[in-house]
Amino acid sequence: MSACPVCGKPVQPEYRPFCSKRCADVDLHRWLKGSYAIPVSDEDEHPADGDAED
Repeated sequence: MSACPVCGKPVQPEYRPFCSKRCADVDLHRWLKGSYAIPVSDEDEHPADGDAED
């Protein structure tokens, strides 16, 4: 059985992939406030359309 990504307890089928509604809500709150945002650096930005080298 897998572990809850929030607290590490065993997953409950009705709340999968979490162990409880509380952990599901904690995860949702993290998404909504931006905790799971993927950081972007200047190197990852694409050049403007006219600046691309072919």
